[in-house]
Order: sequence, then C-alpha cells, then structure tokens
Amino acid sequence: MSREENMMVGFTIVAIAGDARREVMAAMEKAKNGLFEEARSHIESANTYITEAHKEQTQCLAQEASGESSELSFIMVHGQDHLMTTMALRDSVNYIIDIYEQLQTLKQNG
Repeated sequence: MSREENMMVGFTIVAIAGDARREVMAAMEKAKNGLFEEARSHIESANTYITEAHKEQTQCLAQEASGESSELSFIMVHGQDHLMTTMALRDSVNYIIDIYEQLQTLKQNG
C-alpha cells in the first residue's frame, strides 16, 4: 500500500470514527433526558460506524500480514486513535445509560 493509499484509509477511518463518536455522544444526551430506547438506538448506529471503520482497519492488517509493506502515515495513526478512543467511549456510555436508567427506576419507586 502506498503512502497516499495509507493516508486515504486513515482519513476514512477518522471520518467514520467521528460519525460513531457523534452517535455515542447523542446516546448519552438521550439517556440523560430519560430517553433510553433512543439512546440505545444511537449506540446501535455508532456500532455500525465502528464496524465499518474496523473493516477498513482489518484490510490494512490483512495486507501487511500477507507481506505487503506500507508506509505508515500520521493520518493513519490519528485514525486509529480516533477509532480506539471512540470504542472506549462507547463502552463507557453503555454503562452510563444503564446507570441513568437505574436512577430513573429508583426515583420512580422511591
């Protein structure tokens, strides 16, 4: 893979991970307002984006594993950073949604 191709994949991952992050943040806002089904719907949208970005990443890994060398670009590193932090944020927000839901249940039963 050429440096230019590597950079384009990196840009693609940055963009897709950004879309996923936007969905994760929307999920947290919905949960904060007690809209748990909508929150989980945003998480599902984020998961779709994350899967798409992961496919891009996997193609690069497969090419490298098959012996095709590539010049790593800072843009690719940036894309990987975006993807991994978005995945960690998604996992945290899933817990936050559960906590908001439990708090709402406690308030209603309290």
